Amino acid sequence: MANQQPMNDQLKVRRQKMEELREAGIDPFGHRFERDHTNQELHEKFGNQGKEELNDKHIEVTIAGRMVAKRGKGKVGFADLQDRTGRMQLYIRKDEVGEDMYYIFKRSDLGDHLGITGEIIKTDMGELTVKVSKLTFLSKALRPLPDKFHGLQNVEQIYRQRYLDLISNKESYDRFVNRSKIISAVRSYLDGNGFLEVETPVLHNQAGGASARPFITHHNALDIQLYLRIALELHLKRLIVGGMERVYEIGRVFRNEGIDTKHNPEFTMLESYAAYFDFQDVMDETEGIFKAAAAVVTDDSKITYQGTEVDFSKEFKRVHMVDAIKEATGVDFWQEMTVEEAKKLADEHKVHYESYWQVGHIINEFFEQFCEDKIVDPTFVYGHPVEISPLAKKNADDPRFTDRFELFILGNEYANAFTELNDPIDQRQRFEAQVAERQAGNDEAEGIDEDYIEAMEYGMPPTGGLGIGIDRLVMLLTDAPSIRDVLLFPTLRPDA
Repeated sequence: MANQQPMNDQLKVRRQKMEELREAGIDPFGHRFERDHTNQELHEKFGNQGKEELNDKHIEVTIAGRMVAKRGKGKVGFADLQDRTGRMQLYIRKDEVGEDMYYIFKRSDLGDHLGITGEIIKTDMGELTVKVSKLTFLSKALRPLPDKFHGLQNVEQIYRQRYLDLISNKESYDRFVNRSKIISAVRSYLDGNGFLEVETPVLHNQAGGASARPFITHHNALDIQLYLRIALELHLKRLIVGGMERVYEIGRVFRNEGIDTKHNPEFTMLESYAAYFDFQDVMDETEGIFKAAAAVVTDDSKITYQGTEVDFSKEFKRVHMVDAIKEATGVDFWQEMTVEEAKKLADEHKVHYESYWQVGHIINEFFEQFCEDKIVDPTFVYGHPVEISPLAKKNADDPRFTDRFELFILGNEYANAFTELNDPIDQRQRFEAQVAERQAGNDEAEGIDEDYIEAMEYGMPPTGGLGIGIDRLVMLLTDAPSIRDVLLFPTLRPDA
């Protein structure tokens, strides 16, 4: 798309019209224009008035937008003008606007931006319309818009040329409006509960806070290797040590991994941390966030995702991972067992495992294989094994497990949270275990963050932490099948 292509006849004609405007003393790329209404405001204000009642008032309005439809011939024309709020029909007569202005209208193409002043009326068909008295040319479209009946058919083009998708696909446009509303609702909920929004570095000295491959870059002046952050976590928890008590950040994180319907190399995360919370408090916080987000895109807190209804007005379920596995398979991981015994159970149930895995890894694999896909309603699954939760606090009653939960809806994970580990000695041992995993073949395992451990040694209060993938939340609440449908500009291979 970036390479200049030879001009076809349509492109040549549009450039000729641009030159005609210039010759007539009209700037084809316009200037500031002040309107007094959006199209939606006109519909809300006058849409319910009768034809005679409205037409007798002779109300003058000024609007602006892109012409997306045009019809009529001879001395009378109709058009549809689209702004960010919707469409408005235009009605223009040569004998009322004069030959010069009518000529500008007749020579305007679909996609051109126009400023319109006129009387708001209703037609015989009852359609709200602006009867044009003045037309101001604001910007010439040198390329034709996608066909109005078929829109953008090429999926790749939808993502590469999102601007065309937004022009021609109202569902897509509304989805991104709803994305902004959802993020605002999340912010509003957290702000209302005493959380402080903060910003932390995107460039890290070492990758930490998650198990993922980082993007690596180089800082020339300092001559050091830096990593684009793979999580927000460790800097936010330093702020808890510093006494901020309740903090959150909504920001981009970067993981140098595959691209599919649920993954993009850069994506938006929410992480929040609250001093003196445990994971049960964070469950309440998470439920509040999801209900607040659902409330701004629905009237009844019920959404439909890919044909299945989810009701966010109901109380979210809570179940221990081991109990979920036992209910699904009959296997009881409450019993203490050796790695060999766990591997034997895995073999019997055809569950995959790696050579370096411990019992906890196998428990988690059982859950992912037999339980995850069966969850429909919002469900908190808690009690993850310590081996897969290097930053979570061990459960006081059973140290094999952690005070951690994930929120599952329709078989997908939408939140990850835990009572944070605040013992710096235990934290160092967890980091060391991660290093051993890396040496054993897990190249996504974390290293030791000495600065973070030092911060913990100054005293970190008991803390509850939460992570939510904003893109997946938006997918769920707007019925989007792919993460690329909720990212304005998803990562794509360069166009050849």
